[in-house]
Amino acid sequence: MDIDIPPMVERIESRLERLDIPAEEACRRAGLPPDFLFRLQAGKQPVPRGRRLVRLAEALETSVSYLVGLDPDTQPPPELLEEDQGSLGLLAGDEEALLRAYRRLDVSSRAAILRVLHKMAGPEPEPEVTTAKRRRKG
Repeated sequence: MDIDIPPMVERIESRLERLDIPAEEACRRAGLPPDFLFRLQAGKQPVPRGRRLVRLAEALETSVSYLVGLDPDTQPPPELLEEDQGSLGLLAGDEEALLRAYRRLDVSSRAAILRVLHKMAGPEPEPEVTTAKRRRKG
């Protein structure tokens, strides 16, 4: 049975080979669990974001852009450098589960889900206008 190796895993493995270091050593340098690469390859580990992604790139002596498949000299998208809220303990269990499921969707499925959610949630509540703002308008 052939397993599709995620492109990031291929780039990580390429860097490991070039630096001649074992995956466990790179993970240690990046502050990641020693089995991180194995779990990423098996699809049991989400692609790192934020500080974890930056530390992994540093441990592999490369750029975040290279690891995510962009031109190594370009800036990575800002959302990749944002911390995963679930890892910061900011999401409830159901929110974290929804976010994980959402991230597994392709772009068109994400757009469809967002349309449904916006329709179900109704209009955004109007922000409250403070007294100072009301006085300035009048």
